[in-house]
Amino acid sequence: MFFDFRYRARKFFNRSYQQVTGIEKYSYLCGIMEKVTINDIARLTGLSKGTVDRVLHNRGEVSRKSYEKVMACISEMGYEPNVYASLLAGKDKGCIAVLLPRPEEGSYWELAISGIRKAEAKEKQVGISTRLFTYDEVSADSFRETCTQVLESKPAGVVIAPMFQFETQVFAQELSARNIPYVFVDTKLADPAGYLAFYGIPAYKSGYLCADMLLQGNPVKEVLVVRVMRDKERSSDPTIERRAGFQAYIREHNPQCTLRTLFVNPTDPVATDQTLSAFFINFPGVRHIVTFNSRVHLIVPFLERNPIPGMRVIGFDNLKANIDGLRKGIVSMLIAQHPDQQVQNAIHTLAEFIVFHRKPETPDNYMHMDLLTRYNV
Repeated sequence: MFFDFRYRARKFFNRSYQQVTGIEKYSYLCGIMEKVTINDIARLTGLSKGTVDRVLHNRGEVSRKSYEKVMACISEMGYEPNVYASLLAGKDKGCIAVLLPRPEEGSYWELAISGIRKAEAKEKQVGISTRLFTYDEVSADSFRETCTQVLESKPAGVVIAPMFQFETQVFAQELSARNIPYVFVDTKLADPAGYLAFYGIPAYKSGYLCADMLLQGNPVKEVLVVRVMRDKERSSDPTIERRAGFQAYIREHNPQCTLRTLFVNPTDPVATDQTLSAFFINFPGVRHIVTFNSRVHLIVPFLERNPIPGMRVIGFDNLKANIDGLRKGIVSMLIAQHPDQQVQNAIHTLAEFIVFHRKPETPDNYMHMDLLTRYNV
């Protein structure tokens, strides 16, 4: 059968890149035209020659969608070797440092690691890599040392999960002085300045919501607030805003309620049992318990061995150990956030800014809160 190459090529270019079949692409690559040009890529992608040129030579702003269109086209169709090689050589746009508390197995921060992996797979297409830096969440010295390591790595941007307000403020000021963009996840500074974005749940409102879910409109005389022991200086207090929201609800809706606070050691389950046992001997009437951190599972073993009728327990975050307590009916509800999505969004926002010079529409991006019970978990 006679095959008219000129007609074939014209027919090929009159349609968008997405409409071209695999056979046509194969025929094209086999020699319908000798060399692909910028004009050809523009026709195939439906973009202007100027946009294609900006992508190929990294000049000015282009959208991520346009960038990915051009990259996909030149990858499949083949572009003039010397220019394409130059493009690939200049594709590395920098590394984003992700600064998180050191994740233990089954911990809240372990959930965030999956967000880094997902972000890596997507952002490498635009020349962005990531590097994880971790610190001891109960040691301000560890945080400061890790911040120094981050600065020495000369990152293109930084994702920060802050635990220490003062130290984070110092670090953020240094990043600003070096023109390094940064994004907060989970929590942010009480008075932030210069940050590119924040991703997390609204801390104050989450505490207010927690109180409403715990009390359910009923008059309650006592509530036990279980907190975990942190650094000796008490400079690490990531749930302070959440507690403030909870306390505000109590003042407004149940002012006669007494909040009793108990600190437990997260690494010593025997001591935790002894502390809880002593508490309920002194306050046997308490039927409402709340934890504002991700470790409500720390009190589940005690309550499982010492069931108390009518007990209502609310905690935060969808850790496996917390969900196990929920399924057993010991934990009444979990208010869950998604640290993996927070970190993924933070890395994406920094990549957009570094590569495409695009800022987010709003700096504070509050994410959804999931209310989980044993019936919908």
